[in-house]
Amino acid sequence: MTALEHASSLTHSPQRVRLDRGTITSLLFGLLGVALIAGAAPAIDSTTRRFNLERPPNPAGIGFHPPTWIIAISVLYLVTAVLGFSPHAARRWAGLARVLSALSLVPLALVLSLALSDNPGTNVVNLFSQSFVLATPLALGATTGLWSERAGIINIGIEGTMLASAGVGYMTYALLGAASSTGWLWFSILISVMAGGLVASLHAVLSIRFGVNQIVSGVVINLFALGLTGFLRSEVIFRTGNTSGVSTSDVGLPLLSSIPVVGDQLFRGGPIYWMMYLVVFGTWLVMFRTPWGLRVRSCGENPHAAETLGINVLRIRYQSVILGGLIAGLAGAWFSMESQGGFEDNMTNAAGFIALAALIFGKWTPWGAFGGALLFGFSRALGTRLQFLGVEVSGFEIPSEFFQSLPFVVTLVVVAGAVGRSVGPAAAGMPFQKSR
Repeated sequence: MTALEHASSLTHSPQRVRLDRGTITSLLFGLLGVALIAGAAPAIDSTTRRFNLERPPNPAGIGFHPPTWIIAISVLYLVTAVLGFSPHAARRWAGLARVLSALSLVPLALVLSLALSDNPGTNVVNLFSQSFVLATPLALGATTGLWSERAGIINIGIEGTMLASAGVGYMTYALLGAASSTGWLWFSILISVMAGGLVASLHAVLSIRFGVNQIVSGVVINLFALGLTGFLRSEVIFRTGNTSGVSTSDVGLPLLSSIPVVGDQLFRGGPIYWMMYLVVFGTWLVMFRTPWGLRVRSCGENPHAAETLGINVLRIRYQSVILGGLIAGLAGAWFSMESQGGFEDNMTNAAGFIALAALIFGKWTPWGAFGGALLFGFSRALGTRLQFLGVEVSGFEIPSEFFQSLPFVVTLVVVAGAVGRSVGPAAAGMPFQKSR
């Protein structure tokens, strides 16, 4: 065979479809589309439902026909599958199709839930507002992990730091302010922040000064927080008689909160909620736009090279871990003095671990971690909303435990999809010894 004939045979030979991550995702969307068209669309109730935009009575809203929406979304999934297996020239659109398909899972879940319940509609603006609020401790926790890991210290003790801060802060509020004084409330929030910094200091000393395995140190902090807060609740808070109190008041943004229909729902929230945006923005500004932020990142990537440039790696790591602890303390205050005026055992409910998943999903960047926090916040809000709607399948009401597990299922899926693509700081978890 001549070289020309060999080249011609290669040109006309069929190209193999490589089963990479994107192709498999497209295939799954295609299978879901087939299942929806063949099974769900013909079986669900065709009664018109509504996406409400404001609170009752007589809310403004958008009516829709559930089977039509399901078929339309299913067609999008089938198109995504076709693009995923199409020739290389057309596959450039496959990524966009997968993003649109992923985003369409939100209206699909709402349409199916309303069609399988007796409720005629649900407030979607309020659902997204709750998603942002529930993302508050997750975004703050992810920012805590960002400061620690960018400096080279793995911190899985975020859960314990938030829990200890929530317990110590509310204990202060119950003892000094009878859980009802506005002045003592703000003082107690400050105590929560300081408690977070103190717990983070313990993690820093164990990890940096004594070289304890950073994973073990984080586990120790989580267990310590569980025992400490359990003791404070039973032996201190209960004995004060102030097991519940006044939480922070909502604050509306000027002008924006006055927008008709959506303003009061989207632009009103507690002070710690608004502080969360400032913390995320401030973290991005300092870490990626200042010399000190560059030093922090260099300590997490190549601490020995940073030391040769005159950077005190140990001091930078102490500062970063403690700063992250202060942020986690603010998240703890959100639980006990803004989300609800009170403290319960293990009230953080694995928020610290979900925050770490948001950090991985966001590829160790402030805005990426914030986006991951919004995803998990939405999953929690959606789980609560589906539980409220009373979804039934063939007369069987889906148990509430299924909806309560939804955030953790999303966490597993997201982390499984992110691992292998997200690469953290190169020196994270590695102990550093100062050169002599």
